[in-house]
Amino acid sequence: MPKRKSISEAAAGKLISAIQKKWGSELGDPVADESEYVMGLSHGLLQARTAKVMKGILDGKSIREYLGVDWVDNHASVLGSIEQLELAIANEIA
Repeated sequence: MPKRKSISEAAAGKLISAIQKKWGSELGDPVADESEYVMGLSHGLLQARTAKVMKGILDGKSIREYLGVDWVDNHASVLGSIEQLELAIANEIA
């Protein structure tokens, strides 16, 4: 029987997709390396699978801080995905 994804796990997947779109559009540019690194960080959240473990990975940081404030500020199109993930984590832990 397939495992059912939590809301936070699904939201982390959507965040990865949003970051991957930015990374794909940057390929060939020096900034693509940083986006690839940020995508790796977001994969860590997805692999956590539960809001409780994600919260532990964040270690008191917001997702924006965890991914890098400057990177997020320069890639504002991912903000919606970040907000969805933060809301999912908050709702699952509450």
